Amino acid sequence: MTFLWLKALHVIAIVCWFAGLFYLPRLFVYHSLAEDAAGQERFKVMERKLYRGIMWPSLILTVLFGGWMLVDNWAFYRSQGWMHAKLGLVTLLIAYHFACGHYLGVLRDERNTRSHVFFRIFNELPVIALIAIVILVIVRPF
Repeated sequence: MTFLWLKALHVIAIVCWFAGLFYLPRLFVYHSLAEDAAGQERFKVMERKLYRGIMWPSLILTVLFGGWMLVDNWAFYRSQGWMHAKLGLVTLLIAYHFACGHYLGVLRDERNTRSHVFFRIFNELPVIALIAIVILVIVRPF
């Protein structure tokens, strides 16, 4: 498969993964504010389907296509500081993905002690990572 096809598939997977990374914590905000049982159950279903049905497959494809490009061009990428920084941020995003899974379970089991304000702040973290990653990949500052 050519590099441009891999890059296109990688970007498509990233967009899908980030859609989930942006939306799931927003659902956590609304879920933490829901007071009725029907509303809470609705959020549990939405959160589960988003996490398992969209976020996990997108994460796997993002890593698969990105890893493929990395391995195919390792001679170039291994000496690029911007790529090392990007991979560090991707590692943090994967940890964030798992944190989302943790909070999904906490909300599902009705053990939440976090406020909607916490989830509003938590929701902004992938935005910061996305901005940094795009700058690293496009500008390549180092």
